[in-house]
Amino acid sequence: MSDLGVAELPLEEEALPLQPATAPARNHLVEGPILRTLLRLAWPNVIALSAGVCVVIAETSYIGRLGVESLAAMALVFPFVILTMTMSGGAMGGGVSSAVARALGAGDVARASMLASHAILIGLTFGLTFTLVMLLFGPTLLQLLGGRGNVLSQAVGYVQIFFGGVAIAWLMNTLAGILRGTGNMKLPSLMVLGSALCQILLGGTLGLGLGPVPQFGMRGVAAGSLIAYSISLSIMAWYILSGRARVNFVITGLRIRRAMFFDILKVGAVSCFSPLQSVLTVTIFTRMLAGFGTEVLAGYGIGARLEFMLTSIAFAVGIASVPMVGMAIGAGRVARARRIAWIAGLVSFISVGAIATIIAIFPDLWVNIFTNDAGVRAASRQYLHTAAPMYAFIGLSISMYFSSQGAAKVLGPVLAQTARLIFVATGGWWLLVHEATAANFFALAAASMVVLGTLSALSVVLTRWGPKPAVAPQVRAALS
Repeated sequence: MSDLGVAELPLEEEALPLQPATAPARNHLVEGPILRTLLRLAWPNVIALSAGVCVVIAETSYIGRLGVESLAAMALVFPFVILTMTMSGGAMGGGVSSAVARALGAGDVARASMLASHAILIGLTFGLTFTLVMLLFGPTLLQLLGGRGNVLSQAVGYVQIFFGGVAIAWLMNTLAGILRGTGNMKLPSLMVLGSALCQILLGGTLGLGLGPVPQFGMRGVAAGSLIAYSISLSIMAWYILSGRARVNFVITGLRIRRAMFFDILKVGAVSCFSPLQSVLTVTIFTRMLAGFGTEVLAGYGIGARLEFMLTSIAFAVGIASVPMVGMAIGAGRVARARRIAWIAGLVSFISVGAIATIIAIFPDLWVNIFTNDAGVRAASRQYLHTAAPMYAFIGLSISMYFSSQGAAKVLGPVLAQTARLIFVATGGWWLLVHEATAANFFALAAASMVVLGTLSALSVVLTRWGPKPAVAPQVRAALS
């Protein structure tokens, strides 16, 4: 019987235990009831990420006070900001969590600490690379998305500040990934919560110019984010270096080992293609909508923020599944790892879909927060009516993606993103040729979500997890 009291499906045979004799006698992430353990790990993430969503709402709200042009500028830069945060947190951060969790599941604490040290080098390298690319090519990319005039000027100002210090965000999410890999969800979640409060306070003050502080506009909003990230980074670094975590950094006598980089990058680097393709999909879609005018673009941006808010629930559940799946794989319990993945997927699908459907029926619950402009409101309502019910499939895909990270088998969900990208690009081209309306493009976005969720789940079904079965000596002799 499974942890939910339901007969287990014969998905895969349990592999032989891999723990050495020094492994802990009991690990609740490996042996505890799946649903109860998953929810216990997920709830701090839900609270923290909900606070992060409040940042998005607050930012959009006070950016809206700066004018429709500022809203349109934020819609242009939003894909790049989301790419940075999802790549550093969900993709590479998930790769870090997976590697640390698999090492701890096998009882190898020393290896987990070595992996943590190598993860810092990876995060710093990626952060500096993002800074270089965006400062050199950011304005051109924004122009290609349709940015013009004052909209482009404000978007460039945000990019210069935010990406000038984006290595801070990469290091912050790397440290969070290390802690989550140990099963510690509370401290990273607390840091996200505190960071969110700081972002709202600092971003609003610097952006709008409250009290004696002058109005810095979009640049001020970006600076508020970086200051908040710096505070969270400092606290998590102190926590790990103080010896309070299950792992610590290897500083004295650290030897750079390719095997450590490979263990992280075989999950993290491949995972990075998922948010990259996701943002490329959104970027292509945004460029297509730019032809319908600023009001439609701003209206879509408001709707896209609801998607970000609701899928944060799936992120919370998915992130919680990474150490559970990783430790189960490290301990050789493959069938349990699969049960964790399916339970997490079901929780994400139902929770995201239920809330999104309510907003689809009553879109003004969301739209009223951001704008009174009639054209923007109409576009937002139309997008939410069409696409919001399909957010459930986005939630499913996110959960499958994170569970696959824990198993170090993430290629399938990444290819599902590739399929969605191709679907949107070809479908969008066909709609442009036939002079379709904005409503037709919204329907295309909704259909692409169904494609992504379905293929992500199918990839987990078709992918073998755990070690390959041993070949009997007589079979090996016959093949040689």
